Amino acid sequence: MVNIKAPASLEPLREKVANALVKQGLPSLAVAVAREGEVIWAEGFGWADRAKRVPADAHTPYSLASISKPVTAVGLMRLVQQGKVELDAPVEQYLDGRLNARAGVADEATVRRVAEHTAGLPLHYHFFYEDEPFTRPHMAETMRRYATLVSAPGERMNYSNLGYGILDHLIARVSGVSYAEFLRQEVFNPLGMTRSSVDPDPALADVTATRYGADGVPYPFYDFDHPGGSAVYSSAYDLVRFAMANLGTLMADQREVLDARTIEEMHRPSPLAKDGHGYGIGWGTVEDEGGYQTRGHTGGMGGVATVMTLVPSEQVAVVALCNAGGLLPHWARLEMLAALLPKYAEQKDKVMAALMQQAMPPAQAPRPDVVSELVGKWEGVVETHEESLPVTIEFAADGGATARLGTQLRTLVDEIRWDGERFAGKMHGDLRTEDARRRPGHVALDLRLRGDVIDGAATAMTDYPEGEGGAPGRRVGNALSHWIRLERATG
Repeated sequence: MVNIKAPASLEPLREKVANALVKQGLPSLAVAVAREGEVIWAEGFGWADRAKRVPADAHTPYSLASISKPVTAVGLMRLVQQGKVELDAPVEQYLDGRLNARAGVADEATVRRVAEHTAGLPLHYHFFYEDEPFTRPHMAETMRRYATLVSAPGERMNYSNLGYGILDHLIARVSGVSYAEFLRQEVFNPLGMTRSSVDPDPALADVTATRYGADGVPYPFYDFDHPGGSAVYSSAYDLVRFAMANLGTLMADQREVLDARTIEEMHRPSPLAKDGHGYGIGWGTVEDEGGYQTRGHTGGMGGVATVMTLVPSEQVAVVALCNAGGLLPHWARLEMLAALLPKYAEQKDKVMAALMQQAMPPAQAPRPDVVSELVGKWEGVVETHEESLPVTIEFAADGGATARLGTQLRTLVDEIRWDGERFAGKMHGDLRTEDARRRPGHVALDLRLRGDVIDGAATAMTDYPEGEGGAPGRRVGNALSHWIRLERATG
């Protein structure tokens, strides 16, 4: 069976999904719903590949982007269950690369903290295209360049793809087989996920969903230096079965991968959860969404928008996968949950409004009353893997700021945010590394005030959004973070 027909209760939603796909001009969407161990709806709409006229269905493999993280985390926890990895041991214990502990102590960057995004690693994404001469380096080299602790382990949550690249490297080193082979043997095969793989399965190349830009043109195939965070492919049918297994409910053709105690530990948010939102070991956690506790993950990168949500109390899981960017999968997720859960239906609009605000937070103008602690001149350096670059930032009494990198022109710092401890903003500038110059853009600042010192991350970020016509080669941008430290100038 290619698709699983929607029950009568979901038939109206089926028509809404099909119409929304056409209205938004997107290539395809695949959805799946499971309840109490049964897949009750799984269907694809549109084209997995427009040029080749390959229709999407419930078994079409899609690039998952960051939904790769819970899959990687399940692989990691297999090693924990086998006694081969200790969650609270330093992650360096299992690696052939080193962490550069600019903040805190490297030994406190444990496996658990890396998996929970609380180890102090920075924002990071780094793409490599098949039609370019650049290829991803070995993980030991990526770590040398970018595995810098920009905050002390356990100090804050900072979502980092690099952390999951480190975890896939750990899995390979500890298991003795490649990360891709380990997931195949220890996760995909036991769970009957026959349309799932790390990177596209060559045997399924003719039916795998092509990644499309906002202009409707396919991207060249691209890779990254964080496979554990982004490289998994799966179908909607496979993924919803994976979700049910992570609710502790196995289907007839599945074998147990993780026991109930391990699943519970993965779903427990870290101590840094805030306002009911947190992150466990590979799973995002929400303590009250539409009246229910939920667990799940989303994914988004060039030509990918994906979402997977689990509602443990109701034994419900929903999945929506798209081979283009946008909010359609997130809308479909809300509609599926609302159709299944009466309490959720009552709060659906409120949940959507909160998600929209999170996706597009309002801009904030500088406020003198909240940046007064920073007023004055600060001097220091940005440390890249290639050089130390002098930097100066001056905060004015009116809440504005200017900055200068080396001998470059002084520039305005805008999009300023300040919460009493952390300062964020963006500025024009060149960090002058070979990696950053491949896709030039701006420098994002994420700093913490520590007395007469401010330190944290200076991130080289590409300026253009996905698919914009003026983007060189239509490439998705990078985010490459480096250590920055400044002291308050005297005199």
